[in-house]
Amino acid sequence: MGLGLLAGRPLSPPCCAWAGTGKTIVPKGTNLNDLRDKNPKDLDASNLEITPLKDFGTMGLVDYDVDIEKWRLVVEGEVATPLSLSYDQVINLACIERTVLMICPGVFVNNGVWKGVSVNELLKMAQIKPDVNYVTFRGPMGTYEKTLRAPIEAALANKVFLAHTVNGRPLPRKHGFPLRVVAEGYYGYEWVKYVYKVTADVIKEEKR
Repeated sequence: MGLGLLAGRPLSPPCCAWAGTGKTIVPKGTNLNDLRDKNPKDLDASNLEITPLKDFGTMGLVDYDVDIEKWRLVVEGEVATPLSLSYDQVINLACIERTVLMICPGVFVNNGVWKGVSVNELLKMAQIKPDVNYVTFRGPMGTYEKTLRAPIEAALANKVFLAHTVNGRPLPRKHGFPLRVVAEGYYGYEWVKYVYKVTADVIKEEKR
């Protein structure tokens, strides 16, 4: 993507209002195509209709084949008890469900209902160490691996979590089965698909 596509441009009155949260309220009935060049972190999308799954746009890898019998979600790094969870174990964990807007700048916008696993819960199970300040997600395993590193605060607040269901259906293969990152306020190309590993990290910030 060119840098020009990453610059969010504010919505113009009278189609919007300013929310008390500092975000722009997107009115009900807004054409999602009008949001393709916006930054999701600046928008309150709570009034928007849900995008039917058949109309979801997608980008990046869409045909990665996971052997679900062998697949494991690994939680490691700065933890006392590393985890290796089967798909059945993952989907039987306590779930969270949130409506989150995905914007792939200049390409498409999806507004979906995502259901999955709280990273906060996974980190509690793994007993993260107190100095952890970032969580890194990886997927898929192999040549096409991508990563997203998110601040621990985003994970603990469930702003970033792992979805196994979208709009009431198991996550389709092209959307990242068995797990994908859902990251509120992040561009869609940062939402890692086919997740297999979560790492609790301690990243030393450079002093300025």
